[in-house]
Amino acid sequence: MQRCGWVTQDPLYLAYHDNEWGVAVTDRRELFEMMCLEGQMAGLSWFTVLKKRENYRNAFHHFEPQSVALMNDADVDRLMQESGIIRHRGKISAIISNARALLAMEENGETFNSWIWDFVGNEQQIHQHEDYRTAPTFSAVSDALSKALKKRGFKFVGTTTCYSFMQACGLINDHVTGCFRHPDNLK
Repeated sequence: MQRCGWVTQDPLYLAYHDNEWGVAVTDRRELFEMMCLEGQMAGLSWFTVLKKRENYRNAFHHFEPQSVALMNDADVDRLMQESGIIRHRGKISAIISNARALLAMEENGETFNSWIWDFVGNEQQIHQHEDYRTAPTFSAVSDALSKALKKRGFKFVGTTTCYSFMQACGLINDHVTGCFRHPDNLK
């Protein structure tokens, strides 16, 4: 079975590649979780974050925005001692800020999941890369998403993070053409 060249033989990574990466996510909570986790990756590998995902879910109320938004400085101090997550004050605080920004969007009438998918015209963008190394790390769409998120108060949402988020949540499908998960091979 052919897979994208970036995935290792680690069972956790294989399961992520085979079952999650590039699959269209429309659930608000799942999109919020992945946006926050992608921000945690800044300067690190995705696998580092993936191994800690369950710890993040436990530390951040399974990424329910209403619960996360209620967290405070004492929670940040407590989480700075939590070895199961990346102990970076800015990244921890960003998750809380992002929950508050999401709720503010919704209070202003913007539905987070619909708003996210509007950036790709509500349709998964399928790319045709033969080698994962030729896939871009940002695009005009990830630039626009990053700017719009920052304007709304989100943190750790640069264009590269947004592109990675879009790949992970299936807004774009960057499985290489030879990968069994590329849409052309699933027919």
